[in-house]
Amino acid sequence: MKARLKLTKPLFTVFTPTFNRAYTLSRVYESLKRQTYRNFEWVIVDDGSTDETRSLVEAWQKENNFTIRYFYQSNRGKHLAFNRGVREANGELFLTFDSDDACLPEALERFKFHWDSIPAEQKHLFSGVCGLCKDQYGKLIGNKFPFDTTDSDSLEIYYRYGVRGEKWGFQRCDVLRRYPFPDVDGARFLPEGVVWNTIAKSYKVRFVNEVLRIYFIQDAFSSDQITYSLSDPSKHAVGNAFYYEFRLNEEIVWFYSNPWDFFKSAVHYVRFSLHSGIGIFRSLQKIRHLFSKMLVVLAIPSGMFLYIFEKNNINLVSIYKSLVKNKF
Repeated sequence: MKARLKLTKPLFTVFTPTFNRAYTLSRVYESLKRQTYRNFEWVIVDDGSTDETRSLVEAWQKENNFTIRYFYQSNRGKHLAFNRGVREANGELFLTFDSDDACLPEALERFKFHWDSIPAEQKHLFSGVCGLCKDQYGKLIGNKFPFDTTDSDSLEIYYRYGVRGEKWGFQRCDVLRRYPFPDVDGARFLPEGVVWNTIAKSYKVRFVNEVLRIYFIQDAFSSDQITYSLSDPSKHAVGNAFYYEFRLNEEIVWFYSNPWDFFKSAVHYVRFSLHSGIGIFRSLQKIRHLFSKMLVVLAIPSGMFLYIFEKNNINLVSIYKSLVKNKF
């Protein structure tokens, strides 16, 4: 009996964090129903939804197409829902599948193919596999990896090779359990780079130029990123300040690969620190490296300028729209 249970352990835990997304969650369900590779479970962490998410999932569970495990918790933020998903996972490999996206029918099969293609004697050096995304209109999001198969890490991919745009991949569950998202007091959002770039210091990822995910985009001016960054920067100020502090403390060794990117990080660190109620002096104390402190000092005028604009409800999104419309 024990041997049989071991054989039925899923290879993949497909994880979906969700909050009031009953109207889009069916995209994930329909995508998983069509998967050509079937050894997976779907773990849903409902982060405090007040819509019909629970009843929708319960109906799918009764259809019994594959294992669906549902967990409800009070609203604490996607990053802590992620930690819960990792704790609950029964699989070996952990694939995050957002609640408003879809994927190709062969996605899990291809992920397994690429994972199996890593030589057994090297596999302990790798934490996962990552591929490309296209939008619902078939357009590639961002740029490709430097080679069709690139064994690297997220830091090198970003700083040295300049790869940008939404990507999709899995990580080993045992690795993720060693590198959870920090529970930052007051933060309801933390950028994923806090975890991925920490893992990058110890593990490689196999990056492949194969499109496997369909990333549904809306009008660029109404996307979540634009909204919280420009229209309501105070909403996620604590988490964003933590993220830019992390970059200036942990990734400054990559400065010469992209100096302008680090200066922008310093500007945003000042900006979000002020929105968080952290003064300039206190924010400087949190930066460990002298060079990073110098960057922050240089960034203070720009960061304060953005903060004052936003604090006085000057709508930067509207200004940007107007500039684009008038072709400035």
